[in-house]
Amino acid sequence: MSPLSCMSHRARAAALVGMTAVVAALALAGCASGGGATPTAPAAPAGPPPSTQSAPQPAGQPPAAETNPAGDIPDNQAFVPFAAPDATFSVSVPEGWARTNQGQATIFTDKLNSVRIDSQPRPTAPDAASVTASEVPALRSSVSGFQGGQVSMVQRKAGTAVLVSYQAVAPPDPVTGRSITDAVQRYEFWKSGQQVTLTLSGPTGADNVDPWRLVTDSLRWLR
Repeated sequence: MSPLSCMSHRARAAALVGMTAVVAALALAGCASGGGATPTAPAAPAGPPPSTQSAPQPAGQPPAAETNPAGDIPDNQAFVPFAAPDATFSVSVPEGWARTNQGQATIFTDKLNSVRIDSQPRPTAPDAASVTASEVPALRSSVSGFQGGQVSMVQRKAGTAVLVSYQAVAPPDPVTGRSITDAVQRYEFWKSGQQVTLTLSGPTGADNVDPWRLVTDSLRWLR
């Protein structure tokens, strides 16, 4: 073989060795780069949203006490009969309330509420027109803070009554000196020349529909 041929074979061999070294270096670099990557952990599945419901009440715990507006007569209030001194009628009044007399009137009071009972002779039965014409103006001039004065005819067990509904300023509290506004219902009953007037009062906003109905339905004519 000539010297030129030997040199050509050596050059090709050297080139092949160089290319092999480059390929190996690239392969190693690729392995190093791929092996160093850190896999990403899958995201945790979203759980249910926090509950917005209130926690259940523990077993055996009593319910919260009911609160009532000032002047509400308790549902368990007992009532007892009151007979007029002349034995002409009777009416049920709340048991345990303080009793006072004011002239011919008998008044039962407890805290902010009162039941006033009046009786007097009257030759003819009152009606809406007569009460509007004479008694409402008299009340307006004599009752402190009088407002309203609506007159209506209502039916009760003792018969038809004239009802005057109005508001008035209650007497000052003996301790605080403050006054409140009362809602007043004045019922006028009549039979055989005798009139009985029931005046029921309590703070505006108090729900005393049931006890006031019980009192006015309890009137009984005894003779």
